Amino acid sequence: MENFVDIGLWVAYILVFIAIVSAVVLPIVNSLGDPKSLVKPLLAIVGIGVLFLISWSMAGDAVNARAVVAGVSGSVSKAVGGALITMYILFIAALVGIVFTEINKAFK
Repeated sequence: MENFVDIGLWVAYILVFIAIVSAVVLPIVNSLGDPKSLVKPLLAIVGIGVLFLISWSMAGDAVNARAVVAGVSGSVSKAVGGALITMYILFIAALVGIVFTEINKAFK
């Protein structure tokens, strides 16, 4: 019975990998015919990168003794802090966008 579960898990891993590759590669291949369609996604990626760099510069690199025992260094702490701050900013921006859209729809 264990062998069937192992085979099923491996098949699921392979199918998820194929789905991820298809979701990433096929839109890129389709947009190569129209390179102007790549500008907006590229600007979004650059914008998120800039936001992460700003968040990373604001994050602290303090590590307590318990984290040091676990192998966390100051640079890892700073990177995780930057990622968390970026996530917080994007979450708040999404909430503001949702509220603004709903208020805007109410007045139309």
